[in-house]
Amino acid sequence: MTLFEKLFGDPNAKEVKRLEPKVAEINHLEERIQKLSDKQIKERYQEIKSQVTKELEKDKNKTEDKESLRKVELDLIAPHIAEVFALTREAAKRTIGQRHYDVQLMGGLVLHEGKIAEMRTGEGKTLVATLAASLNALAGKGVHVVTVNDYLARRDAGWMGRVYNFLGLTTSTIIHDNALLFDADYTDEDVMDEKTQHLRKITRKEAYDADITYGTNNEFGFDYLRDNMAQNYEQMVQRPLHYAIVDEVDSILIDEARTPLIISAPAEEATEKYYEFSRLVKQLTPEKDFLVDEKIHAVTLTDEGISHMERLLGVENIYEAYGIQNVHHIEQALKAQALFKKDRDYVIKDGEIVIVDEFTGRLMQGRRYSEGLHQAIEAKEGVQIKQESITLATISFQNYFRLYIKIAGMTGTAVTEAEEFHKIYKLNVVVMPTNRPMIREDLGDVIFKNEKAKFMAVVEDIKERNAKGQPVLVGTVSIEKNEILADLLKRAGIKHEVLNAK
Repeated sequence: MTLFEKLFGDPNAKEVKRLEPKVAEINHLEERIQKLSDKQIKERYQEIKSQVTKELEKDKNKTEDKESLRKVELDLIAPHIAEVFALTREAAKRTIGQRHYDVQLMGGLVLHEGKIAEMRTGEGKTLVATLAASLNALAGKGVHVVTVNDYLARRDAGWMGRVYNFLGLTTSTIIHDNALLFDADYTDEDVMDEKTQHLRKITRKEAYDADITYGTNNEFGFDYLRDNMAQNYEQMVQRPLHYAIVDEVDSILIDEARTPLIISAPAEEATEKYYEFSRLVKQLTPEKDFLVDEKIHAVTLTDEGISHMERLLGVENIYEAYGIQNVHHIEQALKAQALFKKDRDYVIKDGEIVIVDEFTGRLMQGRRYSEGLHQAIEAKEGVQIKQESITLATISFQNYFRLYIKIAGMTGTAVTEAEEFHKIYKLNVVVMPTNRPMIREDLGDVIFKNEKAKFMAVVEDIKERNAKGQPVLVGTVSIEKNEILADLLKRAGIKHEVLNAK
C-alpha cells in the first residue's frame, strides 16, 4: 500500500463502494420486475425509451459541444438506471438463462459512466455489456459494441440479440462485406450454432440504423472513412458516432492506438524498379549506410548510405537523377529488408504476400501496405509485384474513437495502462471485484538473459506440467517464434498442437 493510500484510502475501493447503493436499488426492484409478463417488460422499457428520446429532442438545439451533449444524456438517463438494469437482468434470465451478478451490475454502471471496467477472465464481460448497451440505447442514437474479431461480433450479436429483442431493441452485426440483423422469426437452416441461427442479411446502412451494432474496430473505422469519401448523403451508412463499448480496450485503444486505417486506390503500374532497388539495398551495411529505429518502425539512409547508393546506381546526385519519389521507393525497399520479417509480419501464400495481424496473429486477406511498401516486400521475396496504391483516406484508432460522444471499455488488464487511458482518452479505470474468491495464483514476471534461455525454461516448465497431466496453453508473438518453440517441444518428445496463421 502506498503512502497516499494509507492517508486517503484506496481510491478504487471507494469507487466500488460508491456503486453499492445503486446495485442495492436494482436488487430491490427485482421482485417487482419478476412479476411482470414478457409483454409488460417490453412495454415498460419502450415507454422509458420514448420518454428519453422526446426529452433529448427538446434539448437538441441547446447542446452543441460533445461534453454538453454527454452531460445532458447522463442527466436524462440517470433516473432510469436502476429500472432499466432490472428490466435487462430479467430479460437475460428469461431469454438466455443468465442472471447478472452484483459485480456485473457494477461493471454495467462503470461502462455507462464512460469508464473502463477491469474484469477478470470468466467474469462475463459479454453479459455486462448488455446493461450499458440497453441503457444507452434509450437515446435512440445507436450503440456500438466493439469486439476484437468477426467471430465474437457475430456470436455476441446472435446471442445477446435475444436479450435486446425481448426489450424491443434491434441488434445487428457487421462482418467484412456482410451485415446481419437479429430476427427472432428467421432461422438459417445452414447454420448449426444456435447462437447465430437468427441472423439474416441486411444492408450496411440498416445495420447502423439498429439500436445496437456489434463489429470490430476495423469495420467501424473503415466505414467511417468510406462515409467521408461519399459523394452524397445517400451513400453514407453510419449515423453520428454516439456511444461505444470497447471489448479488450487496452489492445484496441493502447496497443493499436496509432495503427492507421487506410483506404487506397491503384496508382502507377508496377515496374522493374522495385526489383532493382530491392537487389541494391541488400548491399548496404546496417549502422554505416542506414539506421534502424525499431520503436517508431523507421529506417533512415545515412549520408554515407546515400553516397553508397549513388555509386551503386552510377549517378552523382540521387535526388537530381531519380527524384524524391524514387528515393522514397529506395527507402521502402530498405524498410522491407530491415524491418519486415517473413512469418512474423507476413506470410507467402499462393504466391502472394499476406499480412499477419501483429495483435491477433490472424491473416489479413486482401489488405496491403500502402505507399509502395507492399511492392517492396513482393520484390524482396521474388513474387509477382502488383500495382502500387495511393492513400485516399486515413485515420488512426486513437483519433477515430475520440469522435464518439462517449466511450467505455472492458478488459482483464487495464490498471497497468490507467495513466495512459486518462491522458489520451480521459478514461478512468475501475477494477471490479470478482463474483467468487480468486483461486488462481498470478505469478510475477521471470526475466532471462537471452531468448534461448527463456525458451529452454518454457520447455522445461511444460515438460513438468505435462508429466502431471496438466494442459498448457502457450502464446507467442509471431509465427516464427511459434515454430521455434514447436521444434523445441518436438525435440523434447512433448506431444503438442500448433496453431498459427499459416
